[in-house]
Amino acid sequence: MKKISFIHAADLHLDSPMIGLKHLPANIFSRMKESTFTSLKKLTTAAIERQVDFVILAGDLFDGEDRSLRAQSRFRTEMLKLEEKNIPVYVVHGNHDHLNGSWVHLDMPANVHLFHSEVETKALKTKSGECVHLYGFSYPTRHVFDRKIDDYKKAEGADFHIGILHGNESAGTEHDNYAPFSVKDLQEKDFDYWALGHIHKRAVLSENPPIVYPGNIQGRNKKESGSKGFYHVTLTELDVKMDFIESSDLIWEETVIDAAAVSCFQDVLRLCQTAINSVRRVQQGTLLTLSLKNIQLADDREKRSLHSELLELLFEEEKDEESFVWIVDLIISESFHIDKEQLKTEANFYAELFETFAHFENVDLALAPLYEHQLGRKYLSYLSTSEQNELLEKAEKMLIELLYQP
Repeated sequence: MKKISFIHAADLHLDSPMIGLKHLPANIFSRMKESTFTSLKKLTTAAIERQVDFVILAGDLFDGEDRSLRAQSRFRTEMLKLEEKNIPVYVVHGNHDHLNGSWVHLDMPANVHLFHSEVETKALKTKSGECVHLYGFSYPTRHVFDRKIDDYKKAEGADFHIGILHGNESAGTEHDNYAPFSVKDLQEKDFDYWALGHIHKRAVLSENPPIVYPGNIQGRNKKESGSKGFYHVTLTELDVKMDFIESSDLIWEETVIDAAAVSCFQDVLRLCQTAINSVRRVQQGTLLTLSLKNIQLADDREKRSLHSELLELLFEEEKDEESFVWIVDLIISESFHIDKEQLKTEANFYAELFETFAHFENVDLALAPLYEHQLGRKYLSYLSTSEQNELLEKAEKMLIELLYQP
């Protein structure tokens, strides 16, 4: 029976700047800066150990269009390891590392096969004799809104057909709609596997044929939480096996603690330590957003003191741990109940205020100055509908607390 085996990864974002994390201790920040390269090493190690026929990298290998020499050099080193084992690598570039960027060019080894700006087909004969056709394209510029999927044409004469596409499934609204497609579009191409990139969250859009987002190989902020990695795929004429391999050296997590029952600082500390140990992972670092809810505090001074002293103690315990859990955000909220119905009866002002928030439709307009700013365009991702609603709820609560509390 004919069979092929390959690695499918995407969105490596090598040498990502890890915005907003420079306050970390030097050893942890250094590990954070190194994390994308650590994940890449896990990928090449897995490819060699599992003796795959080839590797697919479905876009955004580099974090920016300038492709730092450091990132290119480290990538080249790993590709040379694969070349020594006769493992070819098939690469498309995405919106972050598009072909029109400006960078100092570093030649890649001969086993790295790059798709150019138009959809093309590359043929591979594996060591065991199977013929594979791989289809793909690299972004010529940062913004590709065309339906490039229409240019994918199946070329007969291969045992397996694999599409590589860095783009957005049209039903998804949380990401820029680059190279849009629908699941039906891909299914109609009659390929054996679709290796997708662009979305940093792992997702299998279809099982027959497999249409797969592997997610990114290393989370870079709290929105990219949980395990990250890539797939080892084994295809036969009859079935497919997909083995997810975790590659992230650092994990982003969020934990909420109900502190309503605590009576002293020691109890708060113990709750936090328990929560920290519950998310600790052996030989991995964890970057934790910790929320303390319903805590009873005398005044703002006590709240500030709790925040600073609690962090100081928890940081001291974690700073030298290899499997550390480092709190990147500590959110303390007091128990505070707002009776909206009661407020509405007290004054027409509150009723009108709640009505305004309930039907507010100008979130994009309100946030436009942020996205129009040079840094905002570069580093901010657009908010999903759920994130916009969460922002409105927080704004509503903050405003009412300011107006209503004595």
